[in-house]
Amino acid sequence: MEEENKLELVQSLIDTVNEMPSTSDYRSTVKKQYCNMARRLKLLTPMFEEIRESKEAIPEETVSALLSLKEALDSAKELLRFGSEGSKIYLVLEREQIMNKFHDVINKLEQALSGISYENLDISDEVKEQVELVLTQFRRAKGRADSPNVGLYEDLLSLSNKTNDAATDPAVLRRLSEILQLTGIADLTQESLALHEMVAASGGDPGESIEKMSMLLKKIKDFVQTENPNLDGPGREKNLPPSGSGQLPSEGNVGVPVIPDDFRCPISLELMKDPVIVKTGQTYERSCIEKWLDAGHGTCPKTQQTLTNTVLTPNYVLRSLIAQWCEANGVEPPKRPSSSRPSKTTSSCSPAERTKIEILLCKLTSGNPEDQRSAAGEIRLLAKRNADNRVAIAEAGAIRPLVELLSTSDSRTQEHAVTALLNLSICEDNKGSIITSGAVPGIVHVLKKGSMEARENAAATLFSLSVVDDNKVTIGASGAIPPLVTLLSEGTQRGKKDAATALFNLCIYQGNKGKAVRAGVVPILMRLLTEPGGGMVDEALAILAVLASHPEGKAAIGAADAVPVLVDVIGNGSPRNRENAAAVLVYLFSADQKYLVEAQELGVMGSLLDLAQNGTDRGKRKALQLLERLSRFVGQQKEAHAQAEAQSQAQQPRPSSTANTVDS
Repeated sequence: MEEENKLELVQSLIDTVNEMPSTSDYRSTVKKQYCNMARRLKLLTPMFEEIRESKEAIPEETVSALLSLKEALDSAKELLRFGSEGSKIYLVLEREQIMNKFHDVINKLEQALSGISYENLDISDEVKEQVELVLTQFRRAKGRADSPNVGLYEDLLSLSNKTNDAATDPAVLRRLSEILQLTGIADLTQESLALHEMVAASGGDPGESIEKMSMLLKKIKDFVQTENPNLDGPGREKNLPPSGSGQLPSEGNVGVPVIPDDFRCPISLELMKDPVIVKTGQTYERSCIEKWLDAGHGTCPKTQQTLTNTVLTPNYVLRSLIAQWCEANGVEPPKRPSSSRPSKTTSSCSPAERTKIEILLCKLTSGNPEDQRSAAGEIRLLAKRNADNRVAIAEAGAIRPLVELLSTSDSRTQEHAVTALLNLSICEDNKGSIITSGAVPGIVHVLKKGSMEARENAAATLFSLSVVDDNKVTIGASGAIPPLVTLLSEGTQRGKKDAATALFNLCIYQGNKGKAVRAGVVPILMRLLTEPGGGMVDEALAILAVLASHPEGKAAIGAADAVPVLVDVIGNGSPRNRENAAAVLVYLFSADQKYLVEAQELGVMGSLLDLAQNGTDRGKRKALQLLERLSRFVGQQKEAHAQAEAQSQAQQPRPSSTANTVDS
């Protein structure tokens, strides 16, 4: 490795430690362990700084050890980030999984630090002693298991098992809200956002555990608002009383009405101001569902069904019912925004925040590599934080300078720039600005040449931008598909998933399907389907189901000996995977009868009968199509066999009529 790259590695170690949350930010349930880890990692900064300032060359074996340490620090940063920003309820309910991850990171850090030959480094004795102390502390922490708060876990479990609000002990709710520090509107809103981030990270499929956590949060929120009728905070109308928990009004909360569940938005759990209906028939608060759609989700948050369009229809009947309920209960009706969705999103950032962004923009365009790196890193974090920042950063004109930094030779700056664009692209208006700034070739360049994290985030950016149909064409024409296929093949687990979601979205456009097939995606997808414990079966089948409608895709899937795998999935897969496997078979059966014969010989009939009875709606339709084809094929076989037999009998010589005549 060249000396310049070695110094970049050391700088990235410093940046990673500096980006870790401060020790005051961690959730109470993990505060002790996470604070200890963060404090110890901050003590490594002097070593990195002395290495950076040293005039001596860094030995290759030390570089290898520092690369391992960088990987361990990245894992630690992600763990600590979740400990400071993640769901408080999740940290308790999934305590075993959380602590297993914590100890895995401790092990990685201890192994990485043990692998460094400190005698070969030009660092002071004081710093060596400090690092040795940190290493000793990590070794001790490996064998130590802090006892979890069992009572807190049992309280949450008990609350989740109670379906009747009246059966819930108020003392338990009070204890939970205090220990979890969910006592104010700001705390409750932050917890709600943390859970929604988990839903987004799951690809829009929250699963049973996150739904359970949302239900627990709703119960705690109702209790807190009932106990504090004058509670006010972000996201709440000043004159809107809080929801109740089903308890009888007491002297302290006389007249506090319980908001009917049908009047609450399923996303925010607040009384709806501007209810709108989506394609699935579910109703949401307009601003909440718009944020969901702007984040690139194509499903209904409540039912997880795919939205065939994103038209939002005002629910005038429900709005009228909410107004009547407010009048009957003495509640001021929630004020509906004067313009439900402005043509251009505007930011409500304070003047001080805007000044900060302007200063960062000056650094970004300064030409000084260190200033550009730090400014891109700060913009990356600001853009991740909230929607107002994303709008303000774009309004300040930061998109074009960030695009220009995609081609920098500084890998850390490049990584910050592409990730900042990813975070900015969450805002719908910014998607168009990013495309018109000529970002796509630069993003593709990062996808090909960047660090692994930069490549992952480049793939995620392309996915975010490709939500807009016109952008699918632009991105496909830019040469993005082959490097996405490469990342799908050789990336980390996260990289593979980012590449898969981008490829799936791009291949919805027919013109991109052939490009993906020619880039060799089908054999890679088949490998991912059969990898034990690979965790990519859902994504691989979803992409195959899209490609199978293309002639080249159909031919490549057939040539990849896919039928046995597809038959196995139809028999043993998840509902969605069975559905997609059946969809692929429908296309293969229409292409060549040999696939139908192969599937029949593998015993697909029984699995299809079960899918037709118990599958998803689409799965049932596909199963019935396949059963009809198989039935027709079997009938044709029988008919052909009967005709052949009749023809064979007709060709046999008949006995002579005189053969049995007796001479007279």
